Amino acid sequence: MSLLQITSLLIVLAGMFGAFNYLFLRLPAAIGILVVALIASLTVIGLDAIWPGSRVEETIRAQVVAFDFSDTLLEGMLGLLLFAGALHVKTSDLRANWPPVFLMATLGVGLSTAVVGVGFSWLTGMPLLIALTFGALISPTDPVAVLGVLRQADLPKSLETKIAGESLFNDGVGYVVYLVLVGLAFGAAGHGGEAHEAGTTVESALLLFAKEALGGALLGLVLGWLTFRVMRLIDDYALEVLITLGLAFGGYELAVALGISAPIMAVCAGLLIGDVGAKYGMSEQTRRYVDAFWKMVDEILNAILFLMIGFEVFAVAFDLSSVIAGALAVLLSLVARLTAVAIPVTMLKPFRSFTPGTIPIMTWGGLKGGISVALALALPDNEWKPLILTATYIVVVFSIIVQGLTVAPLARKLSREQELNL
Repeated sequence: MSLLQITSLLIVLAGMFGAFNYLFLRLPAAIGILVVALIASLTVIGLDAIWPGSRVEETIRAQVVAFDFSDTLLEGMLGLLLFAGALHVKTSDLRANWPPVFLMATLGVGLSTAVVGVGFSWLTGMPLLIALTFGALISPTDPVAVLGVLRQADLPKSLETKIAGESLFNDGVGYVVYLVLVGLAFGAAGHGGEAHEAGTTVESALLLFAKEALGGALLGLVLGWLTFRVMRLIDDYALEVLITLGLAFGGYELAVALGISAPIMAVCAGLLIGDVGAKYGMSEQTRRYVDAFWKMVDEILNAILFLMIGFEVFAVAFDLSSVIAGALAVLLSLVARLTAVAIPVTMLKPFRSFTPGTIPIMTWGGLKGGISVALALALPDNEWKPLILTATYIVVVFSIIVQGLTVAPLARKLSREQELNL
């Protein structure tokens, strides 16, 4: 199938499944589309098991495997999704909450990677460096999933900012840690030609981390500032929307070409345009159109991404040992997430106050998503890749469906308990 045919099919199916969810399931839009896609996929697999001569599953599986989910997300959709998410986070709110956001997005990712990596290596016998790579790809919270859930939960503003800010930044940090560990674990076979630069030494790994993270942040701020200066000279909402789209697309691809962190670039550029750019470089009419356009982009890509996650079940090899490992990985990822939240919060408690329920809400609300699946698919071929992919998929599906549907009720329950205790 051509790219246009695949895109058309995804949009049609996202619309159909979204309508089915709206009319019958009444789940949050993106989660509902994922559930319907999973039901449809598992139905096809089940029917093929009953009538093996139909070859329907085989045909669909071949198309799903041939479709490069990893490149589509990491080098296409991700830049738009991160830019759209950052555009609606105010830097003033972020500045007020920067210590916990910074610690959770850096120290938290490191702690979570270590907990998952060491635990999964012990459980499965996987070499430690490869298990740590799994820890790195499963540790970051997915901003697409997290920001979608935040729209449903009535959280205090400071807590919402912490969750949104952390999810935007730990995604970029986690991706850099993943590249470093892939380079250490697989050497020249690393992902996308980037990770081989890490070589096999800790020193080169640290240099790669600094280049990716700091380079991505600097490029995002520079491009965002230049775009803001151009937009100040223009008062044409259609053209200004187009300019922001060019910044998201062009900046992301430029970062990829330069070998620096494109996700961090997209976040920094989006934060600058969403706050400084909106305040000083846009008219009221332009602000409304830019905001509405990027909300629509976010919703559409969100729906398509969750649809794709549902169909990726065809690319996963399920067997009893892999499913058991995946179930244990769910527990490991929750313990790792608790560690990544509780330690930074405990470190900062003597110096600042936190909203009651911060640790349980941020732990349960740390959803995984398509980025983890994409990174698992992008791993170099090796004997452990099928197990990592299966475990990743189980963690992601559990996270989105179970945690995604219960984090808002959990937040409301904790809020009511706090009111009763006052």
